[in-house]
Amino acid sequence: MPHEPRLTEAAYQGPALETDRDFYSAIGGSADDRRVVEEFTIPIRSGQAWDVPAGHVCRISTVDGPQVGDLNLWNRHDPRERFWASRTRQLQAAHLSTFDRLWSTLPFLRPMATIVGDTLADYGTDAEGGRLHDTLGTRCDPYVSTMLNGVDFDYHCHSNLVRAVLPFGLTEFDVHDVLNIFQCTGLNDNDEYFMKTCPAQPGDHFEFFAEQDLLAALSTCPGGDLSKPMFGEGNEDPVETCHPLKVTVYALPENLLGDWSEPSSPNYRGGHGLKPQTWV
Repeated sequence: MPHEPRLTEAAYQGPALETDRDFYSAIGGSADDRRVVEEFTIPIRSGQAWDVPAGHVCRISTVDGPQVGDLNLWNRHDPRERFWASRTRQLQAAHLSTFDRLWSTLPFLRPMATIVGDTLADYGTDAEGGRLHDTLGTRCDPYVSTMLNGVDFDYHCHSNLVRAVLPFGLTEFDVHDVLNIFQCTGLNDNDEYFMKTCPAQPGDHFEFFAEQDLLAALSTCPGGDLSKPMFGEGNEDPVETCHPLKVTVYALPENLLGDWSEPSSPNYRGGHGLKPQTWV
């Protein structure tokens, strides 16, 4: 059968996926005009949750060495709306960078955040096919660790995130697939997921613009920079390769936002073919 080039292009296309690059470039380049509203450092093998108001920028940065961070996002007022990693992977890419958006779950399906800064944007694809800021995989967790290593460990990213969101009224059931910030991953020749050493250096950062009021949570991965295998034969505790991550939330000058407004959800009102419904 003849090859149809269109079928190997991005499957999802359309104006709804386009971003105003001038607008987001101005936000990403506004460092001198921002005001810090919150800043803290997350210690190694820990997690923390925090608010990011709509129209603000959140920066996640390395402090004293390379470190992977696992990020979750929820709508601050309705946690049923949360980051949807697999749909983001389809609508944007398997590895994210500047101008990509983080999309929310059904029935909301709208941008939660837009990436406006990435000091590692030029990393591209390395010789082994590794790329950064991964949505292919998900958080490490104690269930897989017990299954593969036979060892209980309470500081995997899943557990760190669970502890982080408890003060906000959320539970383990609310923790979801993550954006692995600073994580270098890909698929090998056997189509198997691999994780490489994080290339971030002290001071590298990743920034996103909150498209709605957000609750964010971040875990400093117990694998640190992932330079040592976490699972399988010969693995050992990589605590010496773990480093903290700093979080900074910035308010932007009002004139920079212009006529920006919170994104809306698609206007689907079909009721899934079940029966006619009255919508308020």
